[in-house]
Amino acid sequence: MMNTKKALIGGAAAVGILAAGVVPGLAHHSFAMFDGSQVKVFTGVVTRINPDANHLQIFFAPLDEARQAVLRNDNGEPQIWAVEMNGAAQAAQDGISVNGFPPGTIFSVGLHPLRNGQPGGDRGESALYKCPENTPPAAGEHCWDLPESTSHGDGEIPVEGELEEEYNPDQNG
Repeated sequence: MMNTKKALIGGAAAVGILAAGVVPGLAHHSFAMFDGSQVKVFTGVVTRINPDANHLQIFFAPLDEARQAVLRNDNGEPQIWAVEMNGAAQAAQDGISVNGFPPGTIFSVGLHPLRNGQPGGDRGESALYKCPENTPPAAGEHCWDLPESTSHGDGEIPVEGELEEEYNPDQNG
């Protein structure tokens, strides 16, 4: 009787542990947290990549308009933004990975910003270009303006501002 009770407790604990591992995978969010009516365009420097299975995120420090320094907050610390994209496996097929975009990589992308004002957004259908190593674009330009840059995945070169038609993959697929 005692062994049966221990087996049941052990089994229940194993199910709980497995369920805890499954829940984050099912806790996928909708696009509602992003403002699909707006596009912000950045050229920045990778600080790190989170290769999450659901959404790979690139954390970066945006460059100033002169493309000579990263933007800083009032405390003098680099402003860090995050751009979310497809899962790590799909991003890897587009050449976006921890090894392909190490810290210091300069890239350009458009994103739909978070509605809560936090420094982040979703790539949506924006193009993503990587500048040649240690070669920022000229003042006011982006990586796609450099002929030696590389494109990663499908997407259109974004235009900053308000969109005529709101982007929403939850409704448009």
